Parts: sequence; structure tokens; C-alpha cells
Amino acid sequence: MSCVLHGLPLEIHIPLIDAHLHLDLYDEVTRERLLQELPGCGVESVIAVSMHLASCKVNHALAERHPNLVHPAFGFHPEQPIPTDREMEALLDWIKRHTGNMIAVGEVGLPYYARQEALEQGNRFDLEPYVDLLEKFMLLAKEVDKPIVLHAVYEDADLACDLLDRHGITRAHFHWFKGSESTVQRMAERGYAISFTPDIVYEPEIQQLARRYPPDRVMAETDGPWPFEGPFAGQITHPRMISHVAMAWANLQSMAPEEAAEALYKNTRRFYGL
Repeated sequence: MSCVLHGLPLEIHIPLIDAHLHLDLYDEVTRERLLQELPGCGVESVIAVSMHLASCKVNHALAERHPNLVHPAFGFHPEQPIPTDREMEALLDWIKRHTGNMIAVGEVGLPYYARQEALEQGNRFDLEPYVDLLEKFMLLAKEVDKPIVLHAVYEDADLACDLLDRHGITRAHFHWFKGSESTVQRMAERGYAISFTPDIVYEPEIQQLARRYPPDRVMAETDGPWPFEGPFAGQITHPRMISHVAMAWANLQSMAPEEAAEALYKNTRRFYGL
């Protein structure tokens, strides 16, 4: 692939996969433009994670229109209020009826940032309903034999690992992970996958993690449309930015860029069964 992103030249000729993207959150015009541009920038496909039932339906429709380009994951993002019992029943029922169309259960997890915000404001935050919800999704992933995509950082990752152990789930992808050394070690020992976003280019905390996590368990993501800083400031997050993830990771691992890109590509295909 040869692609230029706002003056940042790329010279990687291995196809890449964006392992975590909120495709449904882009406006329709931008979304269609991104999808049309992907082949020209060497992006073979994207894993489109979901926020809630409406999000699942949009991603399902996009995957039907772009079957080799969009691979949908269905779930409920934890950084939002807990759904009502009726809403949750409708979501789970819909997912079970569409398991043949999804590549994974996700995005699901625990509300670290919402909880921190509530506590900083002096408000009480009940985590238990989110733990119960996450367990439901883990049981679903186990039942339908699909990987699970997790939003679980810092101490929440330890709780997520406890639940994965409890239910015997091994195919877990912790996206944009941050955590303690002990948590990193635990996750590596169990073979869980993690993915790095474009902030690997400029964030020392992420670079440190990238140096030590097992290379065969690493993927590249953008988490778009979430915006980034550093050389990406002011830009719309585009899946082609994973090329910069690959090049930064190559440098941190002392790999050739082509070798790093191939490893990320193979890791993602293996994890998601592509």
C-alpha cells in the first residue's frame, strides 16, 4: 500500500484490517466515502462494533451491502446508562437471531470513564448492573462460540479477567487497553488479544505496553470516529490510520514495517476467523 495521510507518507504493501471501528457513528456521507476509499489505502476490511440495538442494525445493514469489507460485532457499549429489562431482552433476542451474521460479541465491558466522572462529581455509581450485563454477554459469546470485544481498562480489566476465567472464555479482545503490569501479565498468560490505536505514535504509556505485549496477540484499530492528537490533530479518524499504528509498532518491536504489518494482519485474521 502506498497512501499519504495529511503529509505523512506510508510505504506498507501488506493489506491491513481495522480491528475496532464504530462505523455506524460516522454520518452517512462520511461513512460511504470511507468505505469507498479503503481499498485504495490497502485496508482489506474493518471490524464494526456496535453500541446498542439501533447500532447493531445499522452495522448489520452495512455488512450486507459490503460483505467482504464490513464484519459486524453486536453488543452494548458500557459507557452509557444500563438498558431496561425490556430493551435488554430485545437486544439479546435480536443478536441471537443474527449470530450467523456477526463476527463477534461487542463492544461490551465495564464503564470505567462514566464511573470516574460520577465519582469526581461526588455521585454514587452502582457498578453491579454493568457486571451482570457483561456476564450476560459473556454467556452469549460462549453459547454462540464467538469472540468477545471488551471495553475494560485499568482495574476494570481485572474484573473482566475474573469473569472470563469464571466462564472459561479464551477468545477475548481488549481494545485500546491500559492497565497495570500485573494485569498485562495475566492477560498475556491467558492469550487475550489487545489492539493499539493511532495514539501509539505519540503516547508513552501506550508505547511502553506495545514493547512488552506478546506480538502474536496484537492488532491495530482506530476506534473511529474517536479523534486523535499529535500528527492526527484536527483530522477525521480514518481506518487508513492503522498504517501508522503498524509503522509505530514496527519501530517499537524493532521489526521491518512489512513484517509488522503482516503480523498484525495475520493476528487479526486468526483471532476473528477471517
